[in-house]
Amino acid sequence: MLDGNPRLNLASFVTTWMEPECDKLIMASVNKNYVDMDEYPVTTELQNRCVNMIAHLFNAPVGDDETAVGVGTVGSSEAIMLAGLAFKRKWQAKRKAQGKPFDKPNIVTGANVQVCWEKFARYFEVELKEVKLREGYYVMDPVKAVEMVDENTICVATILGSTMTGEFEDVKLLNELLSKKNEETGWDTPIHVDAASGGFIAPFIYRDLEWDFRLPLVKSINVSGHKYGLVYAGVGWVVWRNKEDLPDELIFHINYLGSDQPTFTLNFSKGSSQIIAQYYQFIRLGFEGYKRIMENCTSNAKLLKEGIVKTGKFNILSKDVGVPLVTFSLKDSTNYTVFQISDYLRRFGWIVPAYTMPPDAEHIAVLRVVVREDLNHSLVERLVSDIESVIKELEELPAGASVKATKVKRSITETQKEIRNSRRKISDKKFNGVC
Repeated sequence: MLDGNPRLNLASFVTTWMEPECDKLIMASVNKNYVDMDEYPVTTELQNRCVNMIAHLFNAPVGDDETAVGVGTVGSSEAIMLAGLAFKRKWQAKRKAQGKPFDKPNIVTGANVQVCWEKFARYFEVELKEVKLREGYYVMDPVKAVEMVDENTICVATILGSTMTGEFEDVKLLNELLSKKNEETGWDTPIHVDAASGGFIAPFIYRDLEWDFRLPLVKSINVSGHKYGLVYAGVGWVVWRNKEDLPDELIFHINYLGSDQPTFTLNFSKGSSQIIAQYYQFIRLGFEGYKRIMENCTSNAKLLKEGIVKTGKFNILSKDVGVPLVTFSLKDSTNYTVFQISDYLRRFGWIVPAYTMPPDAEHIAVLRVVVREDLNHSLVERLVSDIESVIKELEELPAGASVKATKVKRSITETQKEIRNSRRKISDKKFNGVC
């Protein structure tokens, strides 16, 4: 009861509202174990249908009589682990066949990646080579990424919908540059697209944008069903271009549940609710339904951006093309900071995260609002009004009083350093922002 209100949680990309009919469907299927394929064959069939629909949505080269290669996961974190393992094993197998060392694999990605990529690198002993960001450019630079690729690179991971700003990275340019380097070196370095946030945005809003399996080097894509897939937390998807991109050695066959069951997951038992809920949404909404919802989210994000710009206090860092969110920074942080604005908005019930950008743009501190399906026009107008009220309250305090009140009478750099140090006391992992 003391938790925040999920609908006013503007930090999260994760779905916080579904139709009442789907709530009932989830409860009716929560007692089914997802892995019991022989006992619950219809649930397995629904998962396979979801995989096929997603594969076709991402333009996978799947024939009419073929089945797409993919699996349902517990969010994009597990999906990324599985995709990364597939790349690592394929690279190792090729290096072994060539009689070359295979003990130092690496992945090239941007410093703006979600923490699950760092988890994969640490858990499965893969070096993470990060392209640093810079002020005004908060996504991975394809040119610099390709420069960092070497013979030990198992893949380049690009993001369709950066956690920091919602911006889509240029997958098409990356494909062109990497193809050229592969031709020059004889390597065959592939691409993985982390479409956790943007995978259910781009196909409906930006249909002409080439980022998916239309690009030949894209071998696998992950997407979060519990983000703009419109399902409650607990479901993700990963699909491969074809069967050759998923090594057979990673697929296990078990028969102690009643029949031969191939499985490729890191997790085992879990409820079937989210899989069934995802299928419900696909059938209930269809392509046009998803399209209208994403257009509505984009429209509300535009309205929010306009309201924030009108205050005259902020710079907008997010782009018009991308995930429907607004990332913004203060033009002047002399008397108060984005961290104080975030804190004051809590009084109105709003959960709006404030954070610093990844290396080498740590000196930029921002607020970010994710526009989900349930953040409607009226709530956007109310949020803008409450932001204006917070700014007015902070500005009416005596000079320097607001800073003293929150014990941040220091430069922004010093404040950020204190925040990072306090986080390190809890964990030694690097925080890339808010997930």
